[in-house]
Amino acid sequence: MTVKKSERLIVKFITNQANQDEIELLTEWLKEGKNKLVFKDFIKTNYAIDTTMNSFDSSEVRKQLSERIETENNVFLKRRFSSYYKYAAILIVVLGSLYFYKNQALFHVKQNVVIPREDEIVLQLGNESEQTFDINGVGNVTDKSGNIIGKQEKNRLVYTKSYGDGTLEYNTLKIPYGKKFEVQLSDGTVVYLNAGTSLRYPVQFLKNKSREVSLTGEAYFEVTKDKMHPFTVNTREINVEVLGTRFNVDSYNENSTTNIVLVEGKVALYKYEKTEQNQLFLAPGEKGSNAKGQTAITKEEVNTDYYTAWVKGSLVFKNASFSEIIKKLERQYNVTFINKNKALGKEIFNARFDNEPIEVVLKYFSDSYAIDYVIDQDQILIN
Repeated sequence: MTVKKSERLIVKFITNQANQDEIELLTEWLKEGKNKLVFKDFIKTNYAIDTTMNSFDSSEVRKQLSERIETENNVFLKRRFSSYYKYAAILIVVLGSLYFYKNQALFHVKQNVVIPREDEIVLQLGNESEQTFDINGVGNVTDKSGNIIGKQEKNRLVYTKSYGDGTLEYNTLKIPYGKKFEVQLSDGTVVYLNAGTSLRYPVQFLKNKSREVSLTGEAYFEVTKDKMHPFTVNTREINVEVLGTRFNVDSYNENSTTNIVLVEGKVALYKYEKTEQNQLFLAPGEKGSNAKGQTAITKEEVNTDYYTAWVKGSLVFKNASFSEIIKKLERQYNVTFINKNKALGKEIFNARFDNEPIEVVLKYFSDSYAIDYVIDQDQILIN
């Protein structure tokens, strides 16, 4: 295992974000004596753990490690659970000389760990009441009259599948920084909402009207095919019309450009009112873009994985300025960056992070590009 990979695993373990496979990989690595020393030195250097005390509760470590794996919905849980203690025991031995603090994480970290803000996901019912979602919760969602219109399944909201009559009633989902959410609309369309996104949509689409939603932020759409009811996504700059397809829309207010990336199917892009002359059609693998304040919509071929990786928790930066990168990191982790290095903000980077804690991301930039930073809870100051 490379040094960088081992350090990433250690950070994920210390910040309580390692899964079972990663813990098993870490413990296998720790079987070598020299690696145990690397592990301890890394923790002492980066986390200021007090090694002068010997108060260490091995049963508490075992309990917390086992509770962590219980929370994972692993189909092989029963088969693997007994062997899990083997890995917990190795970690207990390695950690035995380190001071252990009893709290929700394995360590009470004194420095170098970001403490993100915690904001709630909000569902606005029309222009009236609001309710918040705990992403671990389940339950029914009701309208102002008490009628069940859908149900929450942890990080997913599913509306009753049907078309209605009468007038449209709207709900708005507001996703804060640091969180993602899914919604299945009444026509079966699934929308993955990125951090800092707001989606306005009808509780029920109508039988005699097309399907329309409004988006601010970023979302990945899997639209249910329905020739009788075209589906339109309205954004600040571009409108996207489809019949049934998969595509990504990136339209944050602070962006200088709105981007539509088509993964499957066919979409038509247009500004303002749709006419035969002002539509631009995309084929799979193409990106349509419109700069803020401009009329023209351009298109180019792209690797769609770069633009949809966020759905699975990954961050991909390709030819991105550092200013763009820290803005995405702010959304992803619900933190604030203060960049005092103006020249650095214009530097271009390429990088990919797969479900990494922010400490790993920061360490990567520090090690690879000698970027200095200081952490103060949810703020990262770059000098």
